[in-house]
Amino acid sequence: MGKERSLAGLDERDLAPDPIGQFAVWFDQAVAHGIVDADAMTLATAAPDGRPSARTVLLKGVDEHGFVFYTNYRSRKARELAANPYAALVFWWPQLQRQVSATGTVTRADPAESDAYFASRSRGSQVGAWASSQSEVLPGRAELDRRFAELAAAYEGVPVPRPPWWGGFRVLPDTVEFWQGRANRLHDRLRYRRARQGWTLQRLAP
Repeated sequence: MGKERSLAGLDERDLAPDPIGQFAVWFDQAVAHGIVDADAMTLATAAPDGRPSARTVLLKGVDEHGFVFYTNYRSRKARELAANPYAALVFWWPQLQRQVSATGTVTRADPAESDAYFASRSRGSQVGAWASSQSEVLPGRAELDRRFAELAAAYEGVPVPRPPWWGGFRVLPDTVEFWQGRANRLHDRLRYRRARQGWTLQRLAP
């Protein structure tokens, strides 16, 4: 509570020309620093009536086409994205006193991309994707364990296919903000905004 920030600042001259390149630099530094779950990000969505919801998901890829995560397409977040395809992301790396936040439009990943990632998952996670009706009410844990055991037996000795209701989403950012903690709460905030001719960079007051 009320901790002072003391790490080095963030200067416009040191940043990459685009936010994806800058994110890659910071993400690699977070991993090198040994931050546990550096790929964890808060995903915020909103229902058509404006009610927001947020949860932590794992980043599974990032490139010029956006940030990628995977989920059940019947889950609450997926239903909200289908009705209102905009989202916000937040990464928080406390040991480096850094935060990255992004907002943008969301589309489903290409099915071939989802197939490839699903095939790379552990067998238990593959079976679990079939067993869990994500976000639906369960009568108890025993029901979930029963489904998993039945499906594990059904797929024993054969590849587990990707469920048709499971796959990836891409968040294509229109803004990405890099926050660096500084002393006296005078933090550095540098925001990229997508423009017609690439990206613009702005410094924001803390």
